[in-house]
Amino acid sequence: MYRFAPSPTGDMHIGNLRVALFNYICAKQSKEKFIIRVEDTDKERNIEGKDQEILEILNLFGITYDQLIYQSDNLKFHRQLGSKLLMDGNAFSCFCSAKTLEEKREQAKKDKKAYRYDGVCKKLSDSEVIENENPFVVRIKEPSEKIEFTDLIKGDMKFEPKDIDDFVILRVDKTPTYNFACAIDDMLSNVSVIIRGEDHLSNTPKQELIRKYLGYNEKVKYAHLPIILNDSGKKMSKRDDESSVKWLLEEGFLPDTIINYLILIGNKTPTEIFSLDEAITWFDITKVSKNPAKFDITKLRQLNREHIKALDPLSLSKFIGYSSKDIGKLAKIYLEEASTINEIKVKIDTIFKTKTCDEFEQEFELLKVATKDLPYFKEFDEFKAYLGEKSGLKGKKFFKPLRSLLTGSDSGPNLSDIYPHIKNYLGEIIK
Repeated sequence: MYRFAPSPTGDMHIGNLRVALFNYICAKQSKEKFIIRVEDTDKERNIEGKDQEILEILNLFGITYDQLIYQSDNLKFHRQLGSKLLMDGNAFSCFCSAKTLEEKREQAKKDKKAYRYDGVCKKLSDSEVIENENPFVVRIKEPSEKIEFTDLIKGDMKFEPKDIDDFVILRVDKTPTYNFACAIDDMLSNVSVIIRGEDHLSNTPKQELIRKYLGYNEKVKYAHLPIILNDSGKKMSKRDDESSVKWLLEEGFLPDTIINYLILIGNKTPTEIFSLDEAITWFDITKVSKNPAKFDITKLRQLNREHIKALDPLSLSKFIGYSSKDIGKLAKIYLEEASTINEIKVKIDTIFKTKTCDEFEQEFELLKVATKDLPYFKEFDEFKAYLGEKSGLKGKKFFKPLRSLLTGSDSGPNLSDIYPHIKNYLGEIIK
């Protein structure tokens, strides 16, 4: 069983999408089930509608799933199993106030030491716990030995007990912390492989410990994906526009392009341009690089251009808001100077807008007059000869305003290449 566990607290990050993508691919390869678990227990940070937005984005990228789970539905299990850990002596009640803990953190900082919970409440007797009426959290007891596991990308990993500490599993209101809820939910769903970002690496031994104390002996495999860096070589953050999947889609990058790129970076692939279905046949999670991958928008543009080229003309036409194969073919001509759907759409929309030509205003008007009652010409040379004779214009004074009349621009692809695709729409274009 594989899972993708997003939080509905903001836009989907490309790192999240890459995690979803790799889980989906591996589930398909192994013919195992793939679940989506919306981690919605942080009520204060949840944004209404973000869960549906995430599901819509996954659907847009062709990432299907077998089951949808909301973490909040498992709250009763989180509390029951927290109580079990207490009863079994693997967890304890901690009555330390937030103020006391903060003071100890500050003291550790002054002493230039790493802060660790000092275990003061772990030493309380049963009677002291029962008699204490103060609010309390539940902490799990740190392990007595190393926690070890093998990462499919990073290899063998070992964590000392002090690295794990007596961490909180249930808050004062008895809602679960991230690690506790995550460990329980993976156990309940019998998740066998966990693929996620390497920022979760330090969480893994904690979640392993929780399942161990609960007597869960099923082996779980892990793969922690290296982070994605921005163009400055730093970890991508929400401040980087390119980090948002929604922003990339709104800019006109195709879903197929983004899939291609997220699989390509930090990976050795048999070819540079490929589809998701093709990737499923050869992808190997163990071959993903251990090093961070740098996000390169220029490379993404190049791939987008190739994927747009591969679209059939009618599909491309619909992407930019039209419904004609001719417009789709015309759009591909502009790939020499555009690399996103948005950039191409601007070019095509300009062709169909009312136009002017400031540099050759008089000549432009003469050409417009010459196009009245315009006969149909199959070839551009015939069309050009007719307008030249009718307007009496030659050279730059003819070609410059003609380009403006047909395209709304003073530069661009050859008019002879454009004409075959616009000749049936001249009545809409020249206005």
